[in-house]
Amino acid sequence: MKSLLSGALLAATALTAAPAMAADASALGTMGTVLATAASPDEIAAKCKVYVDEIERRKAELAGETGPASIGGTLERYDAIVGLLNAGLGEFELYKQVMADQERRDAGGACAVELAKLASELSLSRPIYERLKAIDTTEADPATAWYLKRTLGDFERAGVALDADKRGHVQALNEEIAKVGDAFDTNIANARKVIKVKPEELAGLPQDYIDAHKPGADGLVEISTDYPDYQPVMAYADSDALRRRLSEAYMQRAYPANDVKLKELFFLRQQLADLLGRPNYATLVLEDKMVDSPAKVQSLITEMAEAARPAAMRDYAKSLAVLKTIEPGADKVDYWQVQWLKGKVQQKYYDYDPQEARKYFAYNDVRDGILKLTEDLFGVEIRPWDTPTWDPLVETYEMVDHGKVIGRFYFDSHPRPGKYTHANMIPIYPGVEGKAPPVAALVMNLPTGDHSTGLMEHRDVETFLHEFGHMLHGMFGGTQEWFAQSGVTTEWDFVEAPSQMLENWVYDYDTLAKFARDKDGKPIPRKLVEKMNKARYFNLGMDDMTQLGYANISLQFHQNPVPSDLGAATRSYYDKYATIPMPGYVQMQDSFGHLNGYSAIYYTYRWSKVIADDLFTRFQADGLRNAGTAAEYRAKILARGGTAPAAELVRDFLGRDISLDAYKADVAKDQ
Repeated sequence: MKSLLSGALLAATALTAAPAMAADASALGTMGTVLATAASPDEIAAKCKVYVDEIERRKAELAGETGPASIGGTLERYDAIVGLLNAGLGEFELYKQVMADQERRDAGGACAVELAKLASELSLSRPIYERLKAIDTTEADPATAWYLKRTLGDFERAGVALDADKRGHVQALNEEIAKVGDAFDTNIANARKVIKVKPEELAGLPQDYIDAHKPGADGLVEISTDYPDYQPVMAYADSDALRRRLSEAYMQRAYPANDVKLKELFFLRQQLADLLGRPNYATLVLEDKMVDSPAKVQSLITEMAEAARPAAMRDYAKSLAVLKTIEPGADKVDYWQVQWLKGKVQQKYYDYDPQEARKYFAYNDVRDGILKLTEDLFGVEIRPWDTPTWDPLVETYEMVDHGKVIGRFYFDSHPRPGKYTHANMIPIYPGVEGKAPPVAALVMNLPTGDHSTGLMEHRDVETFLHEFGHMLHGMFGGTQEWFAQSGVTTEWDFVEAPSQMLENWVYDYDTLAKFARDKDGKPIPRKLVEKMNKARYFNLGMDDMTQLGYANISLQFHQNPVPSDLGAATRSYYDKYATIPMPGYVQMQDSFGHLNGYSAIYYTYRWSKVIADDLFTRFQADGLRNAGTAAEYRAKILARGGTAPAAELVRDFLGRDISLDAYKADVAKDQ
């Protein structure tokens, strides 16, 4: 999700906002709808001005408020501003990620920076803080009391207690951080690379991939670093040289331009931490998380590594054994061989061929299957939504519950030049009870269409369902009493848990059998899914150690002085955990978008995985299609948004506190 506002949420997402606009629907109502057909950056800039002027007006009104501070007056006025800020940040982040030309993407990015500036100014307003602090919460409901407590803590962490000069310095730093982060993201979006290869180098790749990559006039085939090009090559190409070449191109995207931006970002964040009296930025950014200090994050990473390392070494041994049968004399597995060997091992030890499974995953079928799964699990209807889009391939839907539209969303699922290169869910507008449902978008990079235009890997199906898990969170929890508690506005290190938990359904035969079909319409065989489940735990240990390596990169860059050689530091931080070291050509820090969106807290994916595995124990016990369990999960986790501490939500659903037991049992499996 993609973070749009400090204290809220990436990935893998953007923030939504929350509510008392029932009394003042004009706040969001005047913003209208997404500028899907905006023909120029001027249209985007004009709408940005509407947001900015309205936020400024409301801010001044609140700062000048007189009389007793109250929940129904002061907090509602503040929350309306939060609603506008978060809606604007979502909307203009969307334009930045998806618009067809750089000028309109830049206009979206410029407005996101402007709104981040306003958000910083709000967090440093002493008059507004004092009004909020004066609110009596003696009679407040728990969600409101929690909201005000978190809000006051956010003001205090932002530096509201500093003198005017220092608050001005904080503001300047926040503005510069937003600008540098925007430039970092833009460089990644425009860092697409292409290599040319001989047709014979495509040996081993699926026939549909070869058919879609015809030689050009020069007799060579172009392969890009877009996901639909990159992933099949790394998984199936027989040519070791091709896999290495493409890996080099992929791992050097945005290099060296983003080294400059990253150093600026790290320096600015450390200056901010110094000004706010923290030893480093990691300490500052962790204070409002479930795992709330660098020491606790390090302890979590260590404990998870102790659980994952034995499985990782077992995985590695199998990969090396298979490699030796292909390359006698091989004494190690190289970085660019991991995914290729994964398929070979799965065939040898588990009789599972990923290419065989791939035949059953065409985008249109997968999309429809995910929507049908949602209808079956949660008793809702998903139907087409007639609304303009910014690209002909964008799809639009609305979710209906007992005749009432409870959410609307876009799927922008396929790569385009200049578009955001990974996958995330962007909450655009929060819901307003009785006025409008929440609106959001999935921005992904998957193969297009049907069996004739490109097939998906099983892991692509998993990614799709993961991101749609964020969408469900945003839709079911998207209309709360308070805007700041709507949708995915939980603690940041909980927000990935519902999505990661949902990934389990892509291994469920009853789920797959409803949509996984080959070109002749035949459903995926049960025996193939059984093999898939036997093979699914292979590389889980290595994958987790890789993720812990990424978490360490994120954490260490925000605890230590900025190194002169960012690439060397990245490889060193990664290699402390990952089973296979990064080769010297890797400069992945420059395309590691989470270093902007997540800063020091990439660990959240691992902590969320712990929670996800724990949540899933209920479905394992009750059945993956148990309507009662799904309804309880929706009511106790998804529908509550950010109205209570995440640990409390989990406790209500599981009947106990979060445990690492399920994660440890999962990573130890080897079927």
